Amino acid sequence: MAEPGGVVRARWQPLGLVLPGGEPVLAEILTGGQTFQWREREGAGERRSWRGVCGRWLLDLRLAGEQLEYRVIVGPDRESRAAEALRGLFAVETDFAGRVDRLPWRSDPVLARGVEAFPGLRILRQPWEVALLSFLLSPLKAIPQIRAGLEAIAARWGEPLAGGWYALPSWALLAGADEESLRACGIGYRARSVAACARLLADRPGYGEELAALPTAQARERLRELPGVGPKVADCVLLFGLGRLESFPIDTWIGRELREAYGLGDWKDPALQQFARAHFGPDAGLAQQFLFAAARRRTGRPSRD
Repeated sequence: MAEPGGVVRARWQPLGLVLPGGEPVLAEILTGGQTFQWREREGAGERRSWRGVCGRWLLDLRLAGEQLEYRVIVGPDRESRAAEALRGLFAVETDFAGRVDRLPWRSDPVLARGVEAFPGLRILRQPWEVALLSFLLSPLKAIPQIRAGLEAIAARWGEPLAGGWYALPSWALLAGADEESLRACGIGYRARSVAACARLLADRPGYGEELAALPTAQARERLRELPGVGPKVADCVLLFGLGRLESFPIDTWIGRELREAYGLGDWKDPALQQFARAHFGPDAGLAQQFLFAAARRRTGRPSRD
């Protein structure tokens, strides 16, 4: 735990997860547009590490070789619960190696480049509430802007953790936030959608359970009934919040990548969705993340618009 003066005395512990590809893969998982609650620690020593929020825990992550390690900075109870939360976040029970193996990378050189560059890439499994709030802000264009908006919301309405970090507030807490206060967090016109979603979800406490029980197509339509939720946001919530790996979010980058790399000309997003599902199969969302990561590496831009 953190002591006065910011000194961390907690022990590093293994999580029991191997990430082939090492630090570049962990960096892409934590800061590549799936989640916006992690930052690389500067001046933390020779080994790279990342600090971030998982539920009500503030944690550090690093790699020992390809073995993921964590330490608890602050949290609500036993450290074993923190490990459980992290294992859930990293979807440890999902066989991503097997799912990558059945993607068509052997016959698809575009996909193969991403798989080769980020062999241990996996899809995080965040709470759907966190994914919804995060991707409602995604029209802010760049990952640092989305992160800044979330951090401002957390600092205003969330639970303080340590060192200027805060847990994200629940949608029930945000139901009391007015649009003007949300705009002051630097999220622009998205404040209206966040405020409207918060009021609606506060009146439907069982919404998450209902959503999780629905088949993917119906869950997508249910999400699109929420204020400000279009096709991309709905698919991001399904993929990064509900573990529906068949979901294929199409943002500006992915749309451009599909059209240029696969010769799809001026195809519109619905047709691109059909292509992705047919070409990449039941784990199309995982393929999407490989394409996105490879495009980020090639261009050097931290976007998620």
